[in-house]
Amino acid sequence: MVVGEIARPVDVLVVGGGPGGYTAAARAAELGREVVLVEAGRLGGVCLNVGCIPSKSLITLAEHRHRGHLMAERGLPLPSEEVDLAAAVRAKDGVVDGLVAGVEALLAKVEVVHGVARLLDDRRVSVESDDLVSHFQFGTCILATGSRPVVIPGLEPDGDRVLDSTGALDLTELPATMAVVGGGYIGLELGTAFAKLGTRVTVVEALDRIGAGFDAELVDVVRGRLDALGVEVLTSTRARGPVDGGLEVEGPDGVAVVPAERVLVAVGRVPNTEELQLENAGIVLEAGRIPVDAQQRTSSKRILAIGDLVPGPALAHKAATEGRVAAEVACGLDAAMEAHVPAIAFTDPEMAAVGLDEAAAREAGLAPIAGRARFRASGRARTLGAEEGFVKVVADAAGTVVGVQIVGPDASDLISAGALAVECALHLDDVVGTIHPHPTLGESLHEAATAALRRLRRPA
Repeated sequence: MVVGEIARPVDVLVVGGGPGGYTAAARAAELGREVVLVEAGRLGGVCLNVGCIPSKSLITLAEHRHRGHLMAERGLPLPSEEVDLAAAVRAKDGVVDGLVAGVEALLAKVEVVHGVARLLDDRRVSVESDDLVSHFQFGTCILATGSRPVVIPGLEPDGDRVLDSTGALDLTELPATMAVVGGGYIGLELGTAFAKLGTRVTVVEALDRIGAGFDAELVDVVRGRLDALGVEVLTSTRARGPVDGGLEVEGPDGVAVVPAERVLVAVGRVPNTEELQLENAGIVLEAGRIPVDAQQRTSSKRILAIGDLVPGPALAHKAATEGRVAAEVACGLDAAMEAHVPAIAFTDPEMAAVGLDEAAAREAGLAPIAGRARFRASGRARTLGAEEGFVKVVADAAGTVVGVQIVGPDASDLISAGALAVECALHLDDVVGTIHPHPTLGESLHEAATAALRRLRRPA
């Protein structure tokens, strides 16, 4: 092994090239700093290469196939029922390649070093690549190494029978049956997609409900669609392991075997901290994550951490926002992570939420007022044949918007308007006084706010 013993000085060292890392690196370079980004794999991280983008490619394919039946009823002849999953994988890979090239262009002013970074102390790292080890001495280091799927003993991915989300997205043949272990947003997204493509899907969830983290009212709508798609949902049930003909599970009624040509394990993610040697910099994990302040600073003043390494939801847009904050802090600006983080799930229908739901608002002592608008009353939703679900706007007793929850068509896009309302602490009057064009899905946000405003001003 060749070792570079002299540590090269650099202003900002970013470890990890996912959404958080490449955003941080690009922003620090934009602010005039010398930036080195260390990435052990491919730029773009999990989200771009094997997560958010590839999964949406599969979900979109499945949705188009599924909605073909509706379009046939509306005058458009039904296309071939066959699904060429190998072609879909090639198309997905093309999309990913194009976006990775975009990230590379974004980092034109950043030096990218491929290898595994390890902290030597609170101001130096070693970077190992093949047979070469080099050293860097940083002014500020931003840790952004992301996360990986949780592995369940007895259900370790083998690339054949048992798959994680990465393996599922690379399938070139559609399985006749699939058991999805995990009823969180990843399991529900992929399980729904495979069901729409023609696979018989069973979702196995250890908790007493699916969609944990989302308002139960939203999840109820999704659960109804899963039933309509023929997806069997087993709650309070644990997966024991693959057996001949399926997956052995244990639930309230005892041990059973569910049909599963393939088993997809999607039970969460764990931060990638092992290789970092955090102890050399005096950083101690709390509940498996790196504690940080609002400026993303760790207990070591020169080291910041973002994304899946730190507390909060493991979401790409959260990581990217934290990356921008960390870069600006590293460059001496007064930045802080204070924004509300929207959560979305590309289920059927989609779920999205930002701020407080009614239960959380009550726990906070806000005496919430909520207004709902159902998509079945929306002309645009009706023309789309997607009238299931609703928009809910939650305000405090003074009428300030504190939360928005949506389940329905394009909820993942509509929530941005809700996030703006919550972030800017808009009053219900502000939302109601804003003209929403007709006929659009966005009108439902206006109608929900109007319903809440009527409740607010109802005579005592």
